[in-house]
Amino acid sequence: MTLTGDILFRVKSRDHVLGRRAWIMGIVNVTPDSFSDGGLFVDPDLAVDRGLALIEDGADIIDVGGESTRPGSDPVPADEEIRRVLPVISGLRARTAALISVDTNKAEVAEAALDAGADIVNDVSSFRLDPRILVLAAGRGAGFILMHMQGVPKTMQVQPRYHDVVAEVKAFLSGRIDVAEAYGLPRESIAVDPGIGFGKGQADNLALLGGLRALAGLGRPVLVGVSRKSFIGKILDAPPEDRLEGTIAAAVMSLVNGARILRVHDVRAVKRAVRVAEAILAGAADAERSREEKAGYAQ
Repeated sequence: MTLTGDILFRVKSRDHVLGRRAWIMGIVNVTPDSFSDGGLFVDPDLAVDRGLALIEDGADIIDVGGESTRPGSDPVPADEEIRRVLPVISGLRARTAALISVDTNKAEVAEAALDAGADIVNDVSSFRLDPRILVLAAGRGAGFILMHMQGVPKTMQVQPRYHDVVAEVKAFLSGRIDVAEAYGLPRESIAVDPGIGFGKGQADNLALLGGLRALAGLGRPVLVGVSRKSFIGKILDAPPEDRLEGTIAAAVMSLVNGARILRVHDVRAVKRAVRVAEAILAGAADAERSREEKAGYAQ
């Protein structure tokens, strides 16, 4: 049974305990070209309002991104990325105490974001594209999300191949954790993300979602981003805007299989579904403990 044991996630010297309740990370993309909501929140005021609305809906973290990492996307210069995310992060920080993460793989962007009030760096490259970002996060006490990605966004979906995708992703993330610790980032400040849709085929994505318990074995919170993604579209034959039910199902199954943080666009709907799933999991765990206690008394 999952979500019964506590796990520590340290962010800027504050210890957060993830227990029976999973965290919800709300997505605010301030990009013109993201696959689902590109162009909707390029205006900083609209993006801040969107983040605040997601917090009202129950988000624990707001993830602000200024560069699309959809398949086939090109990188954005650091100064342009900073121009996009900085007013949103500073605007949110002025109006909420909720955790804020910046979705970037560039040290310059991460530094500007942390200066503006961000708490967490969410790096799809796991500091492979810019190792300075790791040193920066360690020095600033930021939380850090390590994600697996085969290749780079421009080419990652060109025939990705694995022998055993779950084992390979786990080995990669384990190695990244070791390197991060060697550079001074505390293990307690790290979360891991299998990178659904990032250099993965349909079978790879499904295998990873079914094998999340193996990644949870790394002892770090597992973050899963399934929201509106193409693997759902392939199953349902539906465009991104019509994948809510599939997103909810994938989020709930991720929870059951060991995820502790769920990154989504539709915070309210997913959170409501997840709370019901958590209640069922908790009830089953309590019942199992009661049976064990009664069996012990009978001996």
